[in-house]
Amino acid sequence: MKKILFSFAILCAINFSAIAQKQSYLEMLANQPKWVDSVFNKLNRRERIAQMFFVRAHTNLGQKYTDSVGQVIKREQLGGVIFFQGGPVRQALATNAYQKVSHVPLIIANDGEWGLGMRLDSTISFPYQMTLGAIQNKDLIYRMGQEVAKDFKRMGMQMNLAPDADINNNPKNPVINYRSFGENKYNVATKTGAYMKGMQDAGLLTTLKHFPGHGDTDVDSHYDLPQLTFGPTRLDTLEMYPFKELIKQGASGIMIAHMNIPSLDTTKNLPSTLSRPIVTGILKQKLGFKGLIISDAMDMKGVVKYFKNGEADLLGIIAGNDILELSENSDRAIKLVRKAVRQGRIDIKTINESVRKILIAKYWAGLAKRDTVVTKGLIAGVNRNASNALVQELANASVTLIKGKDYIKNMIPIRRTAIISIGVPSVTKFQKEVSKGFYNSVYYVLDKDASATQISNVAREIGAFDQVIVGIHDARARPGNNIPLNAGVKNFIKELSGKNAVFALFANPYNLAGLPGLEKCKGLVVAYQKEDYMQISAAAVINNRLVPTGKLPVSILPNYKFGDGL
Repeated sequence: MKKILFSFAILCAINFSAIAQKQSYLEMLANQPKWVDSVFNKLNRRERIAQMFFVRAHTNLGQKYTDSVGQVIKREQLGGVIFFQGGPVRQALATNAYQKVSHVPLIIANDGEWGLGMRLDSTISFPYQMTLGAIQNKDLIYRMGQEVAKDFKRMGMQMNLAPDADINNNPKNPVINYRSFGENKYNVATKTGAYMKGMQDAGLLTTLKHFPGHGDTDVDSHYDLPQLTFGPTRLDTLEMYPFKELIKQGASGIMIAHMNIPSLDTTKNLPSTLSRPIVTGILKQKLGFKGLIISDAMDMKGVVKYFKNGEADLLGIIAGNDILELSENSDRAIKLVRKAVRQGRIDIKTINESVRKILIAKYWAGLAKRDTVVTKGLIAGVNRNASNALVQELANASVTLIKGKDYIKNMIPIRRTAIISIGVPSVTKFQKEVSKGFYNSVYYVLDKDASATQISNVAREIGAFDQVIVGIHDARARPGNNIPLNAGVKNFIKELSGKNAVFALFANPYNLAGLPGLEKCKGLVVAYQKEDYMQISAAAVINNRLVPTGKLPVSILPNYKFGDGL
């Protein structure tokens, strides 16, 4: 009987553990674990405030820099670390060193909007959110979220400062743009929710950004303070829509943007990050958000331009942020907050509430159990075959055929075909893949700065071909606007558009606005970015091996509209 009871007790414990594991972060906020009390009660006031500050770290700036960050963590006992550029093994070693000197386990975070590859070498980059915005199957994006979470956890990280929930309704946006799922609030909310849930269901803390919405700005808050001049109704029904929807779906964290919004707070030059009416009044009280509120980086010019010498940090805490990332000087900031508490400018209950939320997040993410990141097999562990296969699936599902369905279907493989790549110095993956379906083909390449002579030579030679297939490539590291093609190359594209040519654009779709004449071509495939997996997908469409299902996530007026795609 004792054995039966013992077995029953073990079974109950296992079942309880399984139930606890399924509990969301928000559910855990309402039922605080004992570990949180045990840690919280051991912290003095200064140590509690320090939990609200996350420090910057890199592993590509040398060991001296890495060690200096460790000294800050050891001295100040901060709440977390946000890693930027570096390598996976170096980051793992630094993480182990930082956790070792921290009395309370650190939350290790990273900006991984497209996975580890956004910051780390030797890792996988998933497609950008603009590319994903074209996909009609949100389950693929959910699966991507789960793969990203596996990568983060293998690296010893508990938080992703993603996804981006901004609606990019300003084509000239210099800072969001391709990082957004697009211009349609419903599409953005759906895709952001799928990515968020994929990560959270796999045990990763997420951070929707940048509340109340950074999509309709033409100023980069890294360098200056953008201003949103819209009224509260427009902001509530458009910019805030994805955030409101995803709060209902259990978002664990939200990041506040550095923007001046006079209709929500009339204080001159005040960034939304430092606005109590916005952070506490709207996000906490009106929208009822219970999760972690995280500031955008506190070393950005958009926040420190008008609030210097630590005043921005102090106002950020007063506004209602739980976590301040990348303070210019966290030691100074902590002293200012302690002084403000003594002066009655900040209620210590507010501090305590934020610290408990942070500790609960640490417990939920598994930090109650000290662990070490194993470096053996780490590179292979974050370069899984399943992830690479999913990248290609995502590319296949995003590629968008704007025109020429019947023309492409009727192209004849044995005809003489010129396959041209424009904007690159050498033969591309696209050309090699297309040639598998067009056996009698010749490659031509025109770099972005091709001379008039080079252009005229290619133009003369391709005159003898029956079919022309053209890839336009943006070779820059990030797919921004204003693709760098000289006037002669752009004119050549325009001339080809009036002939029997099929085009594939491997660039930000907004670049269609700067390539007049393409709307007249025989066929147009939008493939969003330069990577080989997009070139493989576009080639498969032209070779009639892939039925395209992508739809444009943005409008490029007057010729292309949101939702276009055959």
